[in-house]
Amino acid sequence: MHALSRSAPREAVGSVVVAEHHTPIGRLALAATDEALLYCGFFPPETVQQRLAAGGRECRDEVGAGPDQLAVMAQAQEQLDDFLAGRRRSFTVPLDPSLATPFSKEVVLAVAEHVPYGGTATYGELAAAVHRPGSARAVGKALGANPLCVMLPCHRVLGASGRPMGYAGGLRAKRFLLDLECRS
Repeated sequence: MHALSRSAPREAVGSVVVAEHHTPIGRLALAATDEALLYCGFFPPETVQQRLAAGGRECRDEVGAGPDQLAVMAQAQEQLDDFLAGRRRSFTVPLDPSLATPFSKEVVLAVAEHVPYGGTATYGELAAAVHRPGSARAVGKALGANPLCVMLPCHRVLGASGRPMGYAGGLRAKRFLLDLECRS
C-alpha cells in the first residue's frame, strides 16, 4: 500500500525540491518536501515548479535541497525504479496528496484502496465506489488530475469496454503499467 503523510495543508508555504526522473514510461517530475512526496507526474519540472510557486511554495532543484528532501526524493526514485522493473508491488515512501482537489483525492485514494496490484476497475465501477454512480466522466477527470501518478495507481482504471482510455502519460505508458502488473 502507500503511506499518506499528515503534512501541511495545500495553503501552507514550504520548501519543495523538484527533479526529473527518467523511467521506462517516460520522464517523470518528482516534487518532495521534508516529509513526503508531493508530486509524481508527467508535467515538465519547470511547469511543476511554476504551479508550486504560484501556490506559495519555494521550489529548488536537487543542488539546493535539504537532506530530508533529498532522502524522500531518493526513496521515491528507488521505489519507482523497482516498481517499473517488476521488483516492487507497492510504495512505502510517504505521500502527500494535498495538491489534489478534494474530489480527485477521494477518487485516487479509492483506486489505491479498492483496486489491487494487477487488478482493474472501470470508471463507472469507481464512480459507484465513491458513491457517485453515473459520474464516470467526473471520475475520469479527477483521475487525470492525480498529482501522484503510478504511486496512487490511476492507471488501473479502464473504460466501460475494458480497454485502456486516457492517461496523463499517454496510452503507451498506461499499457506498460497494466502489462507490468499482469506479468508480475
